[in-house]
Amino acid sequence: MKTRIMIYVDDVDMSVEFWTEEFGANVVARQTLNGGYQNVIVGISSEVELSIFPRDYIRIYSPEVSENVPSLMFFSNDFDRLHDELISAGEITEVNGVLTFNFQDPEGNYFVVAKAE
Repeated sequence: MKTRIMIYVDDVDMSVEFWTEEFGANVVARQTLNGGYQNVIVGISSEVELSIFPRDYIRIYSPEVSENVPSLMFFSNDFDRLHDELISAGEITEVNGVLTFNFQDPEGNYFVVAKAE
């Protein structure tokens, strides 16, 4: 089963650059939306994709969710490398026996990485 998570951002290109450069994501598709807005889908893994929408577009067509930011936790077998390479990586902590750290995207949204077992 594949999961696609929608993320609303102010700068789609900057967000796509972050996910492709920092996580090795690949651009799966680019879609032109009403009003000339662009939606970009990036593959984080074979099972997870992020669908990155411009917040201005969402404010027009779905204003009730335009300010929502999902709380995402990624599980990684490359935990230590990610922590070392992510510029915004926070301190490693243990939560219920699982090592985790948070990080910020370029717009200041926080996400979490947990060490896969």
